[in-house]
Order: sequence, then structure tokens, then C-alpha cells
Amino acid sequence: MLKKIALVVVLAIAALLIYAATRPDTFRVERTARIEAPAEKIFPLIDDFHRWGTWSPYEKLDPAMKRSFGGSASGKGATYAWEGNDKAGAGRMEIVESAPSSKVAIKLDFIKPFEGHNTAEFTLQPQGGATQVTWAMYGPSPYVAKLMGIFFNMDQMIGKDFETGLANLKAATEK
Repeated sequence: MLKKIALVVVLAIAALLIYAATRPDTFRVERTARIEAPAEKIFPLIDDFHRWGTWSPYEKLDPAMKRSFGGSASGKGATYAWEGNDKAGAGRMEIVESAPSSKVAIKLDFIKPFEGHNTAEFTLQPQGGATQVTWAMYGPSPYVAKLMGIFFNMDQMIGKDFETGLANLKAATEK
């Protein structure tokens, strides 16, 4: 009887590991919001890491978080590194593309709690007097992430943060 139970457990684990291997090799999380403000008013809050405290939900994860800025003051070449508690983790961002009032692309390197190398992208599309702002993050999905993805829905977890950040951007620019 014990051997049968052990065999079932081993087969279940093997099936889980095989299933994880079949999951996609990349991921993408994206949220969009319509903000009743011109792109020229929204863009500077995204293109300047010094101004992320105004709207980014991640800035509030650890009030004692250590931050350092480097490179350009804003735009391409600007860098931002952080080290915080278990919620905030540690990492570094660098703006690798900055097209005024339309796009900001960021190289995003997480160090803690898990290492990860992704791209974050903000696109702003004018719509009359309003702007459609899309916040996306995408990158490779290594095997461990595929396995974790079976139990945790990354789109829902990160997507909620993006929704909060976009709502904060909306509040900051529609004043």
C-alpha cells in the first residue's frame, strides 16, 4: 500500500514537472488606462525616476528603501537602483528608450527576492484631449518561473500593481 502511494506521489510530481516544461518561454503583463490629460503632462512623470514616488505603487512598499539615481537626470541613460525589505526586494532600472510624449522603455533587473531580467514599457497614445497609457512588462520565463506560474498567476499579481500605478498617474495628472 505504501509503495502504491509513493508511486502515485512520484507520478504526480513528474506530471507537474513535465507540465511546467510545456509552459511558454516568455511572459507579458499589460494594463491600459485612459487618462484625461495630454501625453505631454503624463510623460515627464514616467521619464524621470525622481518623480516615480508620485505614482508608482512600488515606491510605497518600504518607507526605508535605499534609492540611488545615476546617469542622465531623465530620459535615455537615467538609472535607478533600490534595496528594500522583503516586499520591495532589490534591483536596478535603466531607461533604454525615450521618445518624448509617446514611449519609455526600461531595462529592469531584479536581484532580490528572485533574479530576473525583463523589459518594462510605457506607451502613450493621444486620444483627443486624453491619453491612452499602457504599462507592460515582458521577458523570459525560465523553468522555475514556469513552475511557480502553475501556483501563482503573475498576470493577476503584477497586473493589480500596474492598475494601481495607472490610477495614481491618472490622479496626479488629471488635477
